[in-house]
Amino acid sequence: MHPAPEPGGVDPLATAVITSAIARGVTLATAESLTAGAVVARLVDVPGASACVLGGAACYASTAKARILGVDAAELDRTGAVTASVARQMALGAQRLYDADLVVSTTGVAGPGPDERAVPAGTVHLALADRDGVRDERVLHLAGERSAVRAGTVRAALELLAVGLGLAPGAAPESPRGSSPGPGRPEGSDASP
Repeated sequence: MHPAPEPGGVDPLATAVITSAIARGVTLATAESLTAGAVVARLVDVPGASACVLGGAACYASTAKARILGVDAAELDRTGAVTASVARQMALGAQRLYDADLVVSTTGVAGPGPDERAVPAGTVHLALADRDGVRDERVLHLAGERSAVRAGTVRAALELLAVGLGLAPGAAPESPRGSSPGPGRPEGSDASP
């Protein structure tokens, strides 16, 4: 586990992600809902991030998720935005949008209180995608105020990118560009990074 950044400082985990991505020639992007661009902002706080960060899509509204990232609008109407399927579609949509090697997505309920579908505050879905498809996903159940849920989600997204780059404990070995990275977590996995 990497420490959180000092106020006004650069996040050590974001630095590790950027350094690793540059060294491996891997490009990064994000698709963010409840974090609203905070993950990509944390990444670009690192000097030299422009060598690997292509961009981030902050798609807060369901209409933006559908129009910009290609998330199935009928599914959004039927299930809402806080599902593993939506997180996967967001990651895949951002991968296509930015033509990035590795993408992380975030969708969830920051609070206070549940969303309109009674999904509890602190429920978060993340997905990690590469050029071969969805590689990993997580479900989080975070406690605390809105700001704490968002901060915990940013941390989890950075940790998921680290896993994708082979940096985090339990990470799969780095696979060369264009080859299959191996299986991700099965659908419904409730593991936290």
